[in-house]
Amino acid sequence: MKPIIAPSILAADFSILSKEVDIINKSRAEWVHIDVMDGAFVPNITFGSKVIKTIKGLTDKILDVHMMVEKPERYFEDFKNAGADIITVHLEASPNLHRSLQKIKDLGMKAGVAINPHTNVLLLEDILNIADLILIMSVNPGFGGQSFIERTYEKLKTLNKLLKVRNVNPYVEVDGGVGLNNAKKLMDAGANILVSGSAVFKAENPVEYIGKMLDV
Repeated sequence: MKPIIAPSILAADFSILSKEVDIINKSRAEWVHIDVMDGAFVPNITFGSKVIKTIKGLTDKILDVHMMVEKPERYFEDFKNAGADIITVHLEASPNLHRSLQKIKDLGMKAGVAINPHTNVLLLEDILNIADLILIMSVNPGFGGQSFIERTYEKLKTLNKLLKVRNVNPYVEVDGGVGLNNAKKLMDAGANILVSGSAVFKAENPVEYIGKMLDV
């Protein structure tokens, strides 16, 4: 599976949102990563379906919606209608995870599962047959600009061994502290979707930076 860069819109300047999205449009990034936070599951509040709909009107890229939200199933239909292509929920916030993933898929979207840095990858084993995407958080969720947790590489290797045993091939995404300094090592460890926020939007030339990440 070829690598994909998914710039995280959380790191963009929302006072010039259309210009920030246009940077992604001009780049080789294929996805836009949208972090939805509720102030309960994580100590921050971001945005909901209205912003997703706005971004959808500005780009043809895949909208990769990462829900850091308690009871995320309440919003699946709204996010679908707003333009989400992928919805990822947290294992830690979804007591009926299999049902939640099936509901996302029934609505015509791809379904992902995210795990926090402290969560064991092996807990994903029972949903690998239904998940389209596995997201490994490489920082504690809730805020952008955090330092990368080095343990992530080992988690990726463990996950990919498990995927081979189960003979499944979901996207493997990493989110948090990702940039040119670790892109190759993450890909070598088994990641094929790299979420990058601050590193992209704070770069002198974000379009060029995204290209360099893909060419490492």
